[in-house]
Amino acid sequence: MLRTTLVATAVVATLLAPTAAHAETGPRGGADGDAIPALTDAHGRALTLRGWNLADKSHSGDQALSAITERHFGDMRAKGFNFARLLVFWDDLEPRPGQYSEKYLRKIERVLDWARKYDVKVVLDAHQDVFGPEFGSRGIPEWATRTDGLPFTHHPDDWFSEYFEPAVQRAFTHLYEDADLRSAQARMWRVLAQRFRDHPAVLGYDPINEPMGELREGEDLATAARRIESEQLTPMYNRIADAIRSVDRDGWLFVEPTPIVGEGVPTGLGRIDDPKVVYAPHFYNGGMEAGGDYDPSARWIENYEAAVTLYPKEYKVPVVVGEWGPLNNSRPNMNRFYREAMASLGRYSSGWSGWEWCYGGGYCAVDATGAFRTNKELTAEPYAEAVAGTVRSSAYDSGTGVYRLAYDSTTRRGPRITELSLPPGAWRVAVRGRALVVRRTEGRAWILAAPGAPVTVTVTRG
Repeated sequence: MLRTTLVATAVVATLLAPTAAHAETGPRGGADGDAIPALTDAHGRALTLRGWNLADKSHSGDQALSAITERHFGDMRAKGFNFARLLVFWDDLEPRPGQYSEKYLRKIERVLDWARKYDVKVVLDAHQDVFGPEFGSRGIPEWATRTDGLPFTHHPDDWFSEYFEPAVQRAFTHLYEDADLRSAQARMWRVLAQRFRDHPAVLGYDPINEPMGELREGEDLATAARRIESEQLTPMYNRIADAIRSVDRDGWLFVEPTPIVGEGVPTGLGRIDDPKVVYAPHFYNGGMEAGGDYDPSARWIENYEAAVTLYPKEYKVPVVVGEWGPLNNSRPNMNRFYREAMASLGRYSSGWSGWEWCYGGGYCAVDATGAFRTNKELTAEPYAEAVAGTVRSSAYDSGTGVYRLAYDSTTRRGPRITELSLPPGAWRVAVRGRALVVRRTEGRAWILAAPGAPVTVTVTRG
């Protein structure tokens, strides 16, 4: 026993030998000049985020966020997920102009404390659906909603069509164009960032969920989306980035295009002048959103991937898909959909958050007992949460149950630990190269490698 301990200590000491050289984490997809960079942590390790949205749209005021509990974080981490996109609402934070709810901020902090306890990273998402309470939803406060008296009609059977009501479209125009509303939105984000900039669970900020805008006469939807993204969303994101950076230099900024990207339309977003931008599109198909089945022959996943990767390749920013997952997961082709979607997301993104972690039916990931609903178990794969080095390849074969990670370990000073996440079940972890598994717990493994060493990790089910 003593000999084993001494040998292990000597090996670890060798692996930890410092060097002054520097190596960056590697890009995803394509040749180096056409590649998408990885999301990184404060130590430069390449991150992979896998998780779910946490939403409580039903409660506000004193009951805000009451549907989100510590159980959500414990159950997510137990199934291998390390990421949550937490919905917060401007109408709860600032119910009257300039009056920010301390009670609401404390409720957010309580949720973040649970995330910290279970080692789950969080992005704060300023969520809106159909703009806000003026139209029977959540998001932008009524005092910040201006419609110029234009009409609005509810569509209970097709809520998304409410975005095209004249009053809703005009409200977006005023949010983007009115100086006082621009300032109010920036101040709101400065309040959030200042309050939570030092919370260890907070990875970054998503300024607005699924932004839309006003179509002009004669415009088709794709043309309108690209104009709105170019002329209104790009300057909005730059304003909000400036507001956040006035109080937080470290948090990532997750910027979304319009939801029209789901139809395979490349975004019109321009450059966001910030060093820590993440492109955060959503991954939804209209037919499946209506409860339909996946149609592989339509090549929707392939078309989406081709379109959605253009922006991050051009502007050299990482990708994290903010929402995805169909309504009816039990359709005949849904098993194939999840396998093909997971493979696609793994090719170009640094991660994703599915819609949503809740206990029930519909979009919920799990049922009331906490068991995965049909086909949702396919979202739970082995993956590398953080890689201390340059990733050469990383992929999981759901048919064989084998995950392989190949990387060149960092030569920089600082952490050399690569962290693996393993879903429930029996998994074997094998390492080749000048590296070893230094710690193993249920659902996690930590690998230490010598500086600049080529390393191959193989995780096998069973």
